[in-house]
Amino acid sequence: MATVQIDKLLETVVREKVSDLHITAGQPPVVRLSGRMQRLDTKSLDGEDTSALMKSITPERNQQELQEKGGTDFGFAFGDKARFRVAVFKQRGMIGMVLRRVPNEFLTFEQLGLPPIIGDLIARPRGLFLVTGPTGSGKTTSLASMINHINEHEQHHIITLEDPIEYYHQHKKSTINQREVGVDVPSFPEALRRALRMDPDIILVGEMRDLETIGSAITAAETGHVVFGTLHTTGAQGTVDRIIDVFPTSQQEQIRTQLANAIIGILSQALLPRKPKGLVAAYEMLVVTPAIANLIREAKTFRINSSIQTGRKYGMQLLDDALFDLWRKDLCDEKDVVTKSNNPGELKARIANAKKGVLDEEGEEEDDDE
Repeated sequence: MATVQIDKLLETVVREKVSDLHITAGQPPVVRLSGRMQRLDTKSLDGEDTSALMKSITPERNQQELQEKGGTDFGFAFGDKARFRVAVFKQRGMIGMVLRRVPNEFLTFEQLGLPPIIGDLIARPRGLFLVTGPTGSGKTTSLASMINHINEHEQHHIITLEDPIEYYHQHKKSTINQREVGVDVPSFPEALRRALRMDPDIILVGEMRDLETIGSAITAAETGHVVFGTLHTTGAQGTVDRIIDVFPTSQQEQIRTQLANAIIGILSQALLPRKPKGLVAAYEMLVVTPAIANLIREAKTFRINSSIQTGRKYGMQLLDDALFDLWRKDLCDEKDVVTKSNNPGELKARIANAKKGVLDEEGEEEDDDE
């Protein structure tokens, strides 16, 4: 019975283009559509239902991990219709699951609305490019788009280290090897260490969460590879601080110097409900110029935001400016843009001013908010 049900549920997810399917005892399945949670019009699930649904899709090794650790993650393909990233967990002694749909088509930079400068940055011969933002902000999709772009245009060897693999890449102009942490290789640090011996041009590190991974990624970027990494930080300034703070105080000065040499750009993103339906991304883009590299080296990261503001000619933009534009173009509600903002108070005031019509000729406020 349960297999029929999971297929039906997944059909619905694919057909309605929902982003996530939530399964937990005590209510019907819930989907996230355009950023909002909605219950499906079916019966309420009990513990037996959720357990049967879990067993119908979860590989043996993951069922074992669920028993031992109370949770497990894996990726699986629903025929050729879609792939899913699945998180299974225990709650109140019963099984819960969240399935995130991973689209099987790659979107172009234009479709994603990515800052155009990205095409230039990722064509560099070496350096560290970071994509950051909270869970569910579309980092994986942006990175998949960048990797696909390189794959279509360059003859490179690309290695991805992911947990789990979400988008599947075919070899186009490049050769792509995708390694899943926990299946193909035990950990990120181990995977990264090995990757350097595989003659890579480009390495994607799915998550830079510990000192060892971050240190290795920076070193790899310095030694002539392009390294893509993700962090769960918001904003470019916060990202630089977070990387440096991972290290003991005695090493921070050295890491600052290394990071300043290695880093080429930081894309920080947020995903918002779009009117009337759908989702739209807002991006913050930091392009590391020699001046910004100096700020990182000299521990003056608090000045990064104002440098982004004055760095438009280099293709930079602040997240809050992007959010303000989404509100001004009537693509998003004020409530939603303020929620995602790095400086909610400031953005609220700016929107209030705009409503009153306090804008200069350019349709932009004076830069007096620093």
